Amino acid sequence: MEIILLKKVENLGTLGNVVNVRPGYARNFLIPQGKAKMATKTNIAEFETRRAELEAEAADILAAAQARKAQLDDMVITIQAKAGNEGKLFGSVSNHEIAEAINAAGVTLERREIRMPEGALRHLGEFEVGVHLHSEVDATVKVVIEAE
Repeated sequence: MEIILLKKVENLGTLGNVVNVRPGYARNFLIPQGKAKMATKTNIAEFETRRAELEAEAADILAAAQARKAQLDDMVITIQAKAGNEGKLFGSVSNHEIAEAINAAGVTLERREIRMPEGALRHLGEFEVGVHLHSEVDATVKVVIEAE
């Protein structure tokens, strides 16, 4: 099924590309999310008339993500947690607690933007946590876990 992309989609293409995808992916995800339209002649003509508007919107979203990255650079978040004698936490520190701490520091962040491929943090210490703000913008936040 051929579609025209209205937004940049990771591993698929950028704004304005006409790509061939599986029908279920287009019908169930891309079209309902507003990321694509069917690649008919009328939709392509409509896209060409709106291209400048969509590009400006995409540029604004990218600029906002880069501004948030600038705020997150060199940020150190300290989280207090209960721990045993050997430095192992009772429980863990997940992306939810990290997002709350960053939001308390004044930067708007959703917990789904935090990338923790090894899972939740379960020991005291300093950790580097990745933050995925945009398909082109990634940041790193230093998280320090201290005992209460």
